Amino acid sequence: MTALRPERDSSGVPYDEQYASYEEQGSYEEPGAFAAAVDHLADPLTDPLPGQHPSPWFRSGQPAPEPEPQFPEPEWYDPQGYARDWYGAQQRPEPEPAREPTYEELYGAYAPQPQRQPQPQPPLDDETVGLRTADTRRIVEPEPQPEPEPQPEPGREPERPTGGRAARRKAAKKGGPPAASRAESAAPLSRVEARRAERARKPSAGTVISRGVGELFITIGVLMLLFVTYQLWWTNIRAHQQANGAANDLQEEWAKGKGKPGAFEPGQGFALLHIPRLDVVVPIAEGIDKSGVLDRGMVGHYNEGGTKTPMPDAKQGNFAVAGHRNTHGEPFRYINQLEPGDPIVVETQDKYFVYKMASILPQTSPGNISVIAPVPEGSGFTKPGRYITLTTCTPEFTSKYRMIVWGKMVEERPRGKGKPSALVN
Repeated sequence: MTALRPERDSSGVPYDEQYASYEEQGSYEEPGAFAAAVDHLADPLTDPLPGQHPSPWFRSGQPAPEPEPQFPEPEWYDPQGYARDWYGAQQRPEPEPAREPTYEELYGAYAPQPQRQPQPQPPLDDETVGLRTADTRRIVEPEPQPEPEPQPEPGREPERPTGGRAARRKAAKKGGPPAASRAESAAPLSRVEARRAERARKPSAGTVISRGVGELFITIGVLMLLFVTYQLWWTNIRAHQQANGAANDLQEEWAKGKGKPGAFEPGQGFALLHIPRLDVVVPIAEGIDKSGVLDRGMVGHYNEGGTKTPMPDAKQGNFAVAGHRNTHGEPFRYINQLEPGDPIVVETQDKYFVYKMASILPQTSPGNISVIAPVPEGSGFTKPGRYITLTTCTPEFTSKYRMIVWGKMVEERPRGKGKPSALVN
């Protein structure tokens, strides 16, 4: 049962005397009655907080103005802000003390790297090298990726290849090698397998023979090229040097009073041949020896056996000489360009013998010695006289036939009278 409210409080003053009646306070409908009643109350729930003033709008009954937006001051980021609101302000973490950046942070990749000590390598032997070579080859050469194996339907076992080797090959082409085979191919080789792989890498006997034949052909081709270069280029250079040296020696002997007309030894020079149209000046030596006369760039005089011919100073006869058309100085290369009337001059120690080109025989056999007879056949000469015959090989770069050019003497001029007009002009 609730106890009755006492008539008075501990001070002894009745409640009726402490508080005014409603009539004394006045009606609430009067202006300001409600505000006065509120002010009269001493309720701690409605009292303003310390340091604050009662709200003027509340007293005046006017509507509250729109509050201005307040932006909080920037604070440090706190992902646990809700905890601060509910459980009080959290202690702000202390900032880390400033430190100097390290060398690596400043220079990055340019910072010196620590030196790595080389790892000791195990000793190698032939078998280990063979294994590593085979494994490296297997790793470097990528194997073709097989197509994905078809997945069997649920509740159905995959088909297994049956039959012989052909059936297994077909199955391997369709689905690729089994997993076991791929695992074995990726595994290191044994010593026996490595040896087999090394033997398989060695070329077969047929390959070795074909390589040897190819290298032989290449060597022969290089040698032939060098030989052609020697024949077409170097022999001319060497022959020109020898012929020029022989001509200088001959002129020096003439200046000393040597080289009088008479019998000469084989290979000895005794005259100079001038062909102004071809710009040829070449010494004439005794004999037609290939290595001693012709290959040295000189012109040889027929002087042996049935091919012996007289000297230019003879009162009658056919002075015949021979020379190369190609290689070894090639003094007669362009005698086919001579025309009737072109001068051909033979210079000796005492005289100049001037001939005029008369006729040419483009081709004849090498055994036809009638072309150097006293009255040569085919030359157009009908009686004995003082003639000159030039012989050389034809066609060019062969010695199958001979080309013949004939000339007739038109002037015999002593050296004391000076050079003939054919050499002056």
